[in-house]
Amino acid sequence: MSSVAARMARGWMRLAPKFLPFADAATPDLPLSRLLRLSLFQITVGMAAVLLNGTLNRVMIVELGVPAWLVSAMVALPLVCAPFRALVGFRSDTYRSSLGWRRVPFIWIGSLLQFGGLAIMPFALIILSGDTNGPIMVGQVAAALAFLLLGAGFHTTQTTGLALATDVASPEARPRVVALMYVMLLVGVVVSALVYGAVLRHFSELRLIQVIQGSAVITIVLNGIALWKQEPRSPSRSSVHEVARPAFRDSWRDFTRNARATRFLVMVGIGTMAFNMQDILLEPYGGQVLHLSVSATTQLTALIAIGALLAFALAARLLARGADPIRLTAHGATLGLIAFALVIYAAPLDSAALFRCGAGLIGFSGGLFAIGTLTAAMSLHCKGFTGLALGAWGAAQAFAAGIAIALSGVLRDLVANLAAHGALGPALTGPAVGYGFVYHLEVLLLFATLVAIGPLVRPANPAAQPSSFSLAEFRG
Repeated sequence: MSSVAARMARGWMRLAPKFLPFADAATPDLPLSRLLRLSLFQITVGMAAVLLNGTLNRVMIVELGVPAWLVSAMVALPLVCAPFRALVGFRSDTYRSSLGWRRVPFIWIGSLLQFGGLAIMPFALIILSGDTNGPIMVGQVAAALAFLLLGAGFHTTQTTGLALATDVASPEARPRVVALMYVMLLVGVVVSALVYGAVLRHFSELRLIQVIQGSAVITIVLNGIALWKQEPRSPSRSSVHEVARPAFRDSWRDFTRNARATRFLVMVGIGTMAFNMQDILLEPYGGQVLHLSVSATTQLTALIAIGALLAFALAARLLARGADPIRLTAHGATLGLIAFALVIYAAPLDSAALFRCGAGLIGFSGGLFAIGTLTAAMSLHCKGFTGLALGAWGAAQAFAAGIAIALSGVLRDLVANLAAHGALGPALTGPAVGYGFVYHLEVLLLFATLVAIGPLVRPANPAAQPSSFSLAEFRG
């Protein structure tokens, strides 16, 4: 029996690299078991995202009666930490400890911040529920502090975790490692959403508190397993061998002095806004305009996730074969134009199938864009400061996403109100007008993204001169 099992195991090991898109991310120096263990920090980041943007958001507004504007402000608090990702990444580049580590202390600090936010949250919810005699203001302040700590924690953990993945992976394997890290983030979001939904099916405040406390324990355990024996200790990085370290201001000035780096960050911000303005509008659009059921609109999340997974698999293979990550980013933005066109035309054609195709293509094109920009950021380091480059990328992405989500709701409501009162003319009075305005704005932002990408694309043959008009000629 054992020989049969051994043969099956050997057969699976031969098949795995062919049928699992990210199995070939492993190298002799970085086996798949270690790589998967390192990627566990992305699972906890996905859990935090689901709690912040989904479970707690809904519970605080519906079950606890917290004003929606206050909940929106709390959910936006992690954005306060987003611009500091560049500083965190830089500090992890230059940090010196007695143990000779750079990244591990920051991942651990981020894990403790995540744990602290989740530890405070249950007590804040108890006060907000009115089950105590404490003033509601205390619960609101405590909830805001919990959101802030949780956001600071997962921003710190993700930035330094990705920098550590860059450190331990060989340059040839980095594209596949990047794709694997994104897949694990998506796995964390999907699995935690399904688990939270199943556990909270019979909702009670006590059950919610137990879920949050369990999430806190799982976060600290998974992050501890993720960083265990991942970063090699180097005596040259110990505090005993203290040497003068560059200031963040000087390093940031050197980084932004590079016109390519500055244009890259601008492109990341514009493209992220283009892909994220639809985040809170896609399901309401399907329900209000196309009259889809709650179950049908909920399936959109799965379609987007499937599209993103396919994009990750394709990106890993293309980048491993030497594809330019900036060109991959451009392909994602171009496909995004088609995706939003399908979503827009689904309303006048009253086609749910067209709408679903558009949603899936949004996930696919957004996945290509995300993988392309992150891979490019890994190679956009300044004097070896990988953490600084990844932190700048993360800060631009997180800040732009938050602004996009907040702005999309405001614009949709404003335009829909104007349309309802006939201010836009008799042809623009339906419920699709507000949504359509935001989707058309996303199309415009994608065109702006392509213009910004142009000068960043390296020619397929550097010796060849361009013989025709191309986006690369936009160098303004």
